[in-house]
Amino acid sequence: MNEDMMTEAERASIESDEHLTTQERGKGVFHIHTLGCQMNVHDSERIAGVLEADGYVPATEEQVNDHDLDLIVLNTCAVRENAAERMYGTVGLWAEMKRQRPNLQIAVGGCMAQLDHQKIANKAPWIAAVFGTKNIGDLPQLLNQNRAADTPQVKVDDQLQQFPSQLPAARASRVSSWVAISVGCNNTCTFCIVPTTRGKEKDRRPGDILDEVRQCVANGAKEVTLLGQNVNSFGYGIGDRYAFSKLLRACGTIDGLERVRFTSPHPAAFTDDVIEAMAETPNVMHQLHMPLQSGSNKILRAMRRSYRASKFMTILEKVRQAMPDAQISTDIIVGFPGETEEDFQQTLDVVRQARFSSAFTFIYSPRPGTPAAEMEQVPHDVVQDRFDRLVALQEQITAENLQSFEGRDVEVMITGTQGKKDADTHRVTGREKTGVLVHIGVPEGQPMPQIGDFVTATVTHAGRHNLIADPDLAQGQTYSVRH
Repeated sequence: MNEDMMTEAERASIESDEHLTTQERGKGVFHIHTLGCQMNVHDSERIAGVLEADGYVPATEEQVNDHDLDLIVLNTCAVRENAAERMYGTVGLWAEMKRQRPNLQIAVGGCMAQLDHQKIANKAPWIAAVFGTKNIGDLPQLLNQNRAADTPQVKVDDQLQQFPSQLPAARASRVSSWVAISVGCNNTCTFCIVPTTRGKEKDRRPGDILDEVRQCVANGAKEVTLLGQNVNSFGYGIGDRYAFSKLLRACGTIDGLERVRFTSPHPAAFTDDVIEAMAETPNVMHQLHMPLQSGSNKILRAMRRSYRASKFMTILEKVRQAMPDAQISTDIIVGFPGETEEDFQQTLDVVRQARFSSAFTFIYSPRPGTPAAEMEQVPHDVVQDRFDRLVALQEQITAENLQSFEGRDVEVMITGTQGKKDADTHRVTGREKTGVLVHIGVPEGQPMPQIGDFVTATVTHAGRHNLIADPDLAQGQTYSVRH
């Protein structure tokens, strides 16, 4: 999973949905800065829940802007090469804040903390606490210990003692919730640091997952996204290869749950029963993010990706046969060690055939401790040229795909009114059923939808990465709101 799958508008809508007033400082006013994937975003909800349960109070936007804080938590990512630089750069800036507010505590968690915990404590002694991906619940105790000892407190466990989902959560959005179905990963991709930072895959009990989904709905959620490093290998540890499709179908029986999404599946474990469950369960959206990584079988072998390009394309064909409207996105790494121009051309060929709705493209970055970091690297100028060509191709395909929506009616769940231009254009923002971002203009005299409402509107324009719906009712175009 990658950090680019949330748009700025959605991040803004989440931030705007946080606590808006703070009457008391409690044990301290806190703010969490999150880097990385959806799993990190959800972990930050758990961090916030643990802190609030211990008496801390979330900061208002004004308090964050004024640096009127008692605690800042950095939830880090380790996926990319510049992860360490980003982390040390951020905590370095916060050191100046601490000089101005000596009682300010700074905590570092997440994947970089799991990897480099002692180095972080030594290099940044002004940090109060360093905690691993499996130690979210220990943060309040570490902060208490830091107040007494005035030295960095470190706790990083290698073994998972409890699922983070057993901890309290302060949900960032009241209408769209993350629900983790597993943690960790059993794959051995040569470029990936996740098995080191998150550990081996451990699945939650299906009953516990469904209980959490029901609780989210009871609290106002209309959409749930199931999270896992490899969601479709859920249940393999107990010998049930159909567990994930059963889970999807069970979500379809939950009253009030309008939309179910999931991320991310692994092509090697993607089976026909999952496709059938997606197609046959009305509230499971026809949206799929499935990482390709490379279209070259030689490179896939070097990556230890246990599928080949032909299998990947077969899955896509089956998905589109069952769900012609499915929107399929992917991840692609450019410049993996040993990649030749021929290998890259094979990737371009797959992209042309697959016609992804979008692709999150990355220049390969070596991560210390992974096998690929020891391989012979491709020169940067060569990689940059390939990256630019791939992006240009995918941008063309994305634009053509979005243009196919023009003139069609789409149903959009409103997630925010905080897009960059929404205030000027009187638009609201949300996602269509298959995940496409849509900005909707509210016709004069028509009801203004609120976050969580569903709007059916006619698409009038396709942008580069989103759709615009400015319906003209006099021309017979559609605008209706469902609460």
